[in-house]
Amino acid sequence: MLEKCSYAKKCGGCRYQGIPYEKQLQEKERNIKKLLKSYGKVHTIAGMENPYHYRNKVHAVLKHMRNGDVISGIYEEGTHKVVPVECCQIEDQEADQVIQTIRKLAKSFKIKIYNEDSGYGTLRHVLVRTGRKTGEMLVVLVAASPVFPSKNNFVKALRKEHPSITTVVLNVNDRNTNMVLGDRNIVLYGKGYIEDELCGCRFRISPNSFYQVNPQQTEYLYGKAIELAGLSGKERVIDAYCGIGTIGLIAASGAKEVIGVELNKDAVRDAVVNSKINGIRNVKFYQKDAGDFLVEMAAQGEKADVVFMDPPRAGSSEAFMSSVIQMGPEKVVYISCNPQTLARDLEYFTKNGYQAKGIWPVDLFPFTSHCEAITLLEKKNRKQGRR
Repeated sequence: MLEKCSYAKKCGGCRYQGIPYEKQLQEKERNIKKLLKSYGKVHTIAGMENPYHYRNKVHAVLKHMRNGDVISGIYEEGTHKVVPVECCQIEDQEADQVIQTIRKLAKSFKIKIYNEDSGYGTLRHVLVRTGRKTGEMLVVLVAASPVFPSKNNFVKALRKEHPSITTVVLNVNDRNTNMVLGDRNIVLYGKGYIEDELCGCRFRISPNSFYQVNPQQTEYLYGKAIELAGLSGKERVIDAYCGIGTIGLIAASGAKEVIGVELNKDAVRDAVVNSKINGIRNVKFYQKDAGDFLVEMAAQGEKADVVFMDPPRAGSSEAFMSSVIQMGPEKVVYISCNPQTLARDLEYFTKNGYQAKGIWPVDLFPFTSHCEAITLLEKKNRKQGRR
């Protein structure tokens, strides 16, 4: 039976709210086909058995009411007006409960909630990340100042209510910005990070690191991407926009050498640690813009056999794609979170010596309008052998 969300109209995050899940999948597959069928065969979308409470990363903004109460929730779409949310259909349920507890503790500890207009107050946001397989939980208190009153007692009271919390971090964001997290993290309890398992590898996740929010579907997504790469153990692989090294480390057992590149320094630090945790020695990580890095590699005459690319929603740059083409990999496995920019980038690849051998949509974000897709690109003059 389809559950109804009471916040749907004000929130705006779940565009497919009220639509049966099978129909959501049909609509997403139809949209992908409309955009991308001219480039290659679009396969049946991979959906979830249970599309509820899948998000392992939950963010809430806090606001002080005139009666002294503290509310938590999300910004109404296109505004900075806070919509109070007690629990969300797509968020981890315990994470939602932790946020409710923090809200109550903020009131009892007399923690001032940050006011965007006046710039006065301390606590701005709360971020909770959970490891689906490990059960570890990271709570990030985002504050406007490194001074957090009664922080030890606050954390103790929070952990008494939620013993499953394995680490608490104070993130300092003192800038007038739309960014949730600042650059400075102060560990208040535990290790300052959590770990999770994905596709047989273990990954360290810090407050600022990128990690897919739906790990169950991510296992399918990455598994399919690596299957399409058809690695034999002899390949030189590039994992572009590598984040904390997930795809590259999972692919490493099937490759001769993996090179990961990522701009976020925290993510690269985690990626290096992750290679050590998993005992993987044939991977090197570089902290650099993926486009600049590949331009340099191509200029030096470097080659690669397979390129995995998982760019942000804006898609890839022409300089990056031109460098990939110059390096001449037999296969490019493009993981996209935005079908519109994927269509634009496929236009470039298919006009410059590559052909799409198939497109596989994957629903990582049930109830929202977002959809991931994997495209396998091969060189047009590729020697056809056994596959």
